[in-house]
Amino acid sequence: MAACLLAAGVLAAACASSASDSGGTSAGTKAVSAADVAKVTLHVGDQAGTGAEALLTAAGLINKLPFKVAWSDFTSGPPMLQAMGSGAIDIGGVGDAPPVFAASGGEQVEIVGARQTNGDQDAVVVPKGSPITSIAQLKGQKIAYGSGSSGNYNLLTVLTKAGLTTKDVTLVNLQPAEALAAFTSGAVAAWDIWPPYVQQVVAQDGAKVLATGSGYGSPYSFEVASKAAVADPDKAAAIKVYLATLDKAYVWAATHPSAWAAAWGKAAGLPASIMNVAATTDATTPVPVTSAIVSSEQNLVDQFFAAGLIPTKVDISGYITNEFNSTVGSSS
Repeated sequence: MAACLLAAGVLAAACASSASDSGGTSAGTKAVSAADVAKVTLHVGDQAGTGAEALLTAAGLINKLPFKVAWSDFTSGPPMLQAMGSGAIDIGGVGDAPPVFAASGGEQVEIVGARQTNGDQDAVVVPKGSPITSIAQLKGQKIAYGSGSSGNYNLLTVLTKAGLTTKDVTLVNLQPAEALAAFTSGAVAAWDIWPPYVQQVVAQDGAKVLATGSGYGSPYSFEVASKAAVADPDKAAAIKVYLATLDKAYVWAATHPSAWAAAWGKAAGLPASIMNVAATTDATTPVPVTSAIVSSEQNLVDQFFAAGLIPTKVDISGYITNEFNSTVGSSS
């Protein structure tokens, strides 16, 4: 019954929306019924073992979505948004930087939901026994990272604060699994990465953390949808229900960290000793999309463009909508 009430409430909000409050989209101009939404198949991009499917399952909400979901796993946010730009994915969760790279590259995507983090997720780590004890000592060294990922922005800000630029180091663009292998084999001097990889290499390989995300980067992560999905009334209504349900799952995780850690560990194949730390570090709170968030993302655009890491200095406000803000808090 609660799930039905949630869906009904969010669908009512979808029907009441209009193009005037949706950042220029027209998804709310047509009344959408529960029957219409039930016919939808929402194509959701996920990050295997760490994302929405595992979270919704752990929170007991995976079977309460009133439409079909087709899950697709990706190694990180950038390839997910590339797939979204091609029309293969409707929505997916990413960090702060992937939407910037996607927008600069001309991908037709839009931030539709936001979560605030403690800023400590991403970290620069060095292998056990490394003589490197400061970011400044990374000058001239190879650093593994994911181009366009949240780790990319964290690394940029960490280097900048240490008086270095990306040209002072050798950036090695690797997806997490490949970067883990390069890091543990000594092929790179450092790695900028997010949970649970940070906790994994610290616990299992004796890695040292040089700098966490706190004081660097931005404190947000996002749900991003294709503009085509947002413009489709039925899919937009399904996205509203999905976001409200997902927000409810994040609230559950924050209040049940041990249970979430156990479920996340099972999905990721890592022990509780690692995942308990990762779950606490990675905790996020759903928040509305505000002008502060737009400004924060524009700051990423400006910094990436100044560093020569993106081709176009876009106005990020054209890739963010507050149309779905009514879903924040509707899951309580």
